[in-house]
Amino acid sequence: MPISRIQRHALARLHQMACLDFSGLQLIEPVLQELHHLIGFDTGVYFHPDAEGTLDAYIEPSAAREWMYRYFDPAMRAQELQLVRYSLHDFAAAVRHEHGVLSMEQIITVSRNEFIRSDFYNELARPSEWQDFLSLVLRTPQGRGVGSLKLCRRPGAPRFETEDIALLERLSPWLARALQPGEMDAQDSVVHDSAMLVATPQGRLLWTSPQADQLMALAFGLRWYHRSELPPALRVLLERLRYVERGGMDRGRTPALPQLDLHNASGWFSLRATQMAAAAESGTGEHHGGQAVGIHITQRVARVARLLPTLRALGLPQRQQELAYWLARGVPEEQIAARMGISANTATYHRRQIYTRLGVQSRKELQAYLAK
Repeated sequence: MPISRIQRHALARLHQMACLDFSGLQLIEPVLQELHHLIGFDTGVYFHPDAEGTLDAYIEPSAAREWMYRYFDPAMRAQELQLVRYSLHDFAAAVRHEHGVLSMEQIITVSRNEFIRSDFYNELARPSEWQDFLSLVLRTPQGRGVGSLKLCRRPGAPRFETEDIALLERLSPWLARALQPGEMDAQDSVVHDSAMLVATPQGRLLWTSPQADQLMALAFGLRWYHRSELPPALRVLLERLRYVERGGMDRGRTPALPQLDLHNASGWFSLRATQMAAAAESGTGEHHGGQAVGIHITQRVARVARLLPTLRALGLPQRQQELAYWLARGVPEEQIAARMGISANTATYHRRQIYTRLGVQSRKELQAYLAK
């Protein structure tokens, strides 16, 4: 089946992402954006082990974001094990047993009708608006599991077809290359957002803003669904603050503010706790000794993660977009020509075309233009 111009461009951009000098979770959003142009689906979900090896998930904005926390409920996991060949909570098992793109029927151990009648489906999948899905475990060339991609369609949508499976299979090496964990260089990042929330020293949330709530959801993912209590890692941070406040530092040293650093698909997050005065009781009547803790959260994102959508919005031809990327990344022009498989003269020609189109005179001006 011939592909459209939009699909050709999406394929080219996915190939480009697989060849960048950057890879990892922060590329999942642009990867899914391109996949939408190639395979019709409603929601993309990417399950992956976090830094501690615990299952985490990136979910595109959808109803599933509001319900997926239930997947981490032990009771829900027990129901799942009665219906599927292996749970993603055991990611190693998925890596061992799942090869290639699998349809829903190849994952479940019961009939589709029985699955749809199950409590697992009706309490989790139905509210998440999933009725059909494709599953693909991504691996490095050495066979190490990177993550598990789920492309989901809502009730009433057509079923996935053989062509969808074949195309996703074809893209598998590119997707694994783009999403495999790379070197985490926080220095090559920029501050994207920051906010403040307030809690008791024991970890009960007193006040937050929509902005802080959104950042916490990005930082902690599905572990932030209990809005009244802080995640365990943050409660440890508050214990460290109480230790500092009790004088648990060497004499003569200025106590450093406790800080928690996280990294996931949404960037780098730093959370710093400070003691602050507060009213004697919360709005619910809870007494907490007149004290509260302010937690400042800052999100940093890789420059690459911001550069890709900026370049795409310019509407440059695909090859000029690729060349502009390498120019912005500071790669010498002769190396850019070699990477792109073009002559030095062709690279120079396209560079001049880019500069003219964007109204800049030098690489430095181009980098400043793209950093706006």
